Amino acid sequence: MTRMAKQNLTIAEKFGFGLGDTASNIVYQAVINVLMYFYTDVYGIEAAAAGTLLLVVRAFDAVLDPAIGAVADRTRSRHGRYRPWMLWLAIPYGVLAVAAFFTPDVDPGKKLVYAYISYALLMTAYSAVNVPYSALGGVMTGDSEERANLQTWRFAMAMVGGFLVTSSIFPLAALLGGGESPAALRLGFPFAVTVMAIIAIVCFLLCFRLTREHVPPDPRERGRKPMQDLGAMLTNSQWVIIAVATLIVMTRGAVQGAVKPYFVNYYLITDHMPAWLAWFMGSSSSRLSAFLSMTMLAGVGGAVCANWLSRRHCKVAVMQLSMVGMILSGLLLFVIPRDAVFSALLITMVSTFFHMMFVPMLFSTVPDTVDYGLRTTGRGAMAMFCGGHLFVLKLGNALGGFIVGHVLAWYGYQPNVVQTERALGGILLTFAGSSILSALLVLACLHFYRLRRGWQGQTPVGAFT
Repeated sequence: MTRMAKQNLTIAEKFGFGLGDTASNIVYQAVINVLMYFYTDVYGIEAAAAGTLLLVVRAFDAVLDPAIGAVADRTRSRHGRYRPWMLWLAIPYGVLAVAAFFTPDVDPGKKLVYAYISYALLMTAYSAVNVPYSALGGVMTGDSEERANLQTWRFAMAMVGGFLVTSSIFPLAALLGGGESPAALRLGFPFAVTVMAIIAIVCFLLCFRLTREHVPPDPRERGRKPMQDLGAMLTNSQWVIIAVATLIVMTRGAVQGAVKPYFVNYYLITDHMPAWLAWFMGSSSSRLSAFLSMTMLAGVGGAVCANWLSRRHCKVAVMQLSMVGMILSGLLLFVIPRDAVFSALLITMVSTFFHMMFVPMLFSTVPDTVDYGLRTTGRGAMAMFCGGHLFVLKLGNALGGFIVGHVLAWYGYQPNVVQTERALGGILLTFAGSSILSALLVLACLHFYRLRRGWQGQTPVGAFT
């Protein structure tokens, strides 16, 4: 394999690349952390119906990703293969984000139909911009360690976008809607998301402007058909391991993100908070904002820590350490009392810190699996592999939303009322138990992953996958 690859990127390039995920995460975090609660407690859709909606639309969206990857791999323009997609789709992406949080005053059946259509269109636009964006990280540099560094920039800045959403969307919706009642929030959410969407559009355009594709297309890509790229991906053993780990950890992320508002508003007892804590967490919207935004800041710290650790240790060791941290934080949530609000916040922040140590390293492995395929079999396509990776990521998101909706329904959850002990137990089990189970399964997957530091020198060209 002879590919000219720029090894070191400038700060401006890394910052520009990170802005792309700031934009992406404005919608992603709204979908993961807000949309389920928005559908049940604001828009008025039943929990089980909302859970099924999230599963169906996310599964549909996930199927699109490999197809979008195939198209992106074959895009040729004066701006490159992957960068132009951010220019072309930035504005449609913003418009559809607002539409997904619009609440027409119609009967329940039509509400559900509108939710399906608006959410499906939003996630189609998200895929069409995010698959090429993910592939862009693999062609900005060909160096494995520089890719890991680039992904830590990406996810640190993604958490900035997440912080922007989670710290402001509930208070902003209440402010612009004139209160915290469901009727006021129905009015306020579209205006709040409009502000977020404008920021996302600007970030995508800056990402396009500041980045460059330094790794040229592999000559062997010419004439190759999409089904051949798909076959190369599915027969790449190291990609499959990463895909399974991604499915597990993103299912956990979707589960915890979707159930977090219920954990904060229903499970935690907030009547006896000390005055200093009640000062900034006294209302429902402020508590949600505090939990969502502070965990985003903890995620920034996790991504920065992953960057530091990956320069000194193998990225796989960093991923394993992060999983151990998630197990311990999940166990702690089971032993603290329900009125330990500040302790619950700190533990949730620690859990997110370790989660975001893991995610940048996980994403940096995908281009490595492409290089592994090219080295061992002569087959690999960056956007197809990234699209397939996003497919399993979104499948995990779909399963997570489905699980939360149906678990809440099975445990007897009812919106806007005092919950039964059974429902409260279901909320805690879902919120804390998901971290423990997923981390144990991911550790098992990483045991079989072979692309550790220095793997290129240990893998002969032409070795079979």
